Amino acid sequence: MPKVIRTDEMNKCIGCFTCMQVCAGINRSDHSIRKSCIHIRTTGGLASQFVASVCRACLDPHCAEVCPSGALTPRKGGGVLLDPHRCIGCRRCRKACMAHAIGFDNEKQKPIICHHCGSCAKYCPHGCLTMLTVSD
Repeated sequence: MPKVIRTDEMNKCIGCFTCMQVCAGINRSDHSIRKSCIHIRTTGGLASQFVASVCRACLDPHCAEVCPSGALTPRKGGGVLLDPHRCIGCRRCRKACMAHAIGFDNEKQKPIICHHCGSCAKYCPHGCLTMLTVSD
């Protein structure tokens, strides 16, 4: 059964960015947080709460709909899968993502798409992120 990331406990987040570093390291072989599929930010300054921009696993993903090359295909359980060989780097998927969860690798000219591997949730030291099993 497919799994998806959820951010229901972000009130516990201290902004350590461990989730971002782990994601970039495991999925992109790069430890720059700019290469992460998850993005942590504040809602308005140092005294504010942290929020996570992460793929919401849409069942009818707009990012796949606008992809002119067919590089993004719907994934079982929600979200999309990226075929980097078909991607032309047009960035339409970034603009179409309502969650603002698609990053972009300027070096490779490809989007950074979450495939819900769960590494961010597994290594979050405060349990802010969880991995849920969903039905197809």
